[in-house]
Amino acid sequence: MLRFFRFNDPYRLLVVLLIIILVSLPLFISPSAITLQELKSMLVGEALNDGKTLYVQLVDDTAPLTAWIFGWVEIIASRSIGGRQVLALILIFFQAAFFAILLINNRAYNENTYLPALIFGILSFYSIDLFSFSSELLGSTVLLFALNNLFKEIEFRVQRDETLLNLGVYLGIASLLVFSYFTFAVGTLLILFVFTRMTMQKTFLLLFGFALPHLLLISFYFFWDNHMALFQNFYGYNFTFITHRVVDMKSILLLGLVPLTYLIFSLIMLNREAHFTKYQSQLLQVMFLWLLVATAEAIITRKRTPHSFFTFIPPLAYFISHYLLLIRRKRIAEMMLWIFMIGIVSMAWASRTNKIKAIDFSGLFIKNQPAYKQIQNRRIMVLGDPFELYQQNKLGGYFLNWELAKDIFKNPDYFENIILVDRSFQKDAPEVIVDQNNLMQPFFDRIPKWQLKYKREGDLYFKVSN
Repeated sequence: MLRFFRFNDPYRLLVVLLIIILVSLPLFISPSAITLQELKSMLVGEALNDGKTLYVQLVDDTAPLTAWIFGWVEIIASRSIGGRQVLALILIFFQAAFFAILLINNRAYNENTYLPALIFGILSFYSIDLFSFSSELLGSTVLLFALNNLFKEIEFRVQRDETLLNLGVYLGIASLLVFSYFTFAVGTLLILFVFTRMTMQKTFLLLFGFALPHLLLISFYFFWDNHMALFQNFYGYNFTFITHRVVDMKSILLLGLVPLTYLIFSLIMLNREAHFTKYQSQLLQVMFLWLLVATAEAIITRKRTPHSFFTFIPPLAYFISHYLLLIRRKRIAEMMLWIFMIGIVSMAWASRTNKIKAIDFSGLFIKNQPAYKQIQNRRIMVLGDPFELYQQNKLGGYFLNWELAKDIFKNPDYFENIILVDRSFQKDAPEVIVDQNNLMQPFFDRIPKWQLKYKREGDLYFKVSN
């Protein structure tokens, strides 16, 4: 198989697509339970398609471009996990093909090969949650465009002002898909200072390009006098170094055992055997620094899951491909490729079927809530943590992210909070309110017209039919 992919033939990408489909086939035949992130993406898409304005009428922290794309996906696939996985498969194949072509065009190796596309595609299945239509998948796609422009800028013969401007714009767009990807703008600036002659003008171009998508977003919200909601719910909430570990690091390291082992092999081999041109040597150093930047981003990301490490895949595919291409004995090289592929797929499958007890995915998936099985196909508002109730229901009202909403409901004496809750009910009054901590009553006391429209039964408020 290694020999097959060493030929510079674009039709080899069709075989990569076939392999990706075969690897993903078990996930289509026997799909996993819905993850919390997938459920949230559905709710965000539904809310935006109901006419709610992000951050203003939908209190949530989802990045704006991601949220709007989720809205389009909801129109196409509704709540179909299979439909979203098909879209994810298309994006994964596009990334793999684009990355391989990027390396060929920039002469990253001594031979033109589509092996990186295969390695990229296989690495994209190192964990089951990577095969979902996520913000990280969207953001990492844009980062590949940025990486392509970064390579062009490092090659002195291709330096142009528009290359730096485009590079900044791509990095800005990526940070509007996943906010913590702003670290790649910082990392890119440092890389350029190391490998190019950065002037004040070029630095300004890069920073202006990065800021441009954000300035357009802020201007849009400022025009409608909604900029405070944008700053509070998106920028303020996401600009933090506090990380919630959805999946613990032990599980993530076990999942990455095979690619990390091959990375170490590749670094040793490159140090001993590789012979590069000056430009190839620079690209190698850039990819290593890109890996370090990806590590920094994974450290500060707000919610850490295996798919938070999607940005590791391009540099890993680059180094592992180098390692396999440098092995002189063809049989050993072929054997190492098969061990890599089987090892990645086997580890992912074993973790998915709970064969490896040390890998804990419990934080990724929806938990059952037997106490509220009577709530089905309703528009609900949950004042608390049981987010899983939305699996069989839709969002009613404005409040999706409880971390943002709890400050509102725990402070009923603030007039602006009362106004916001009142507007929420006027726009989209929920049919059921789940209130385990009696947070709704102080607001009903201050807005009696709504109290008359709800009847309480234990922890639940049911809307009374007019």
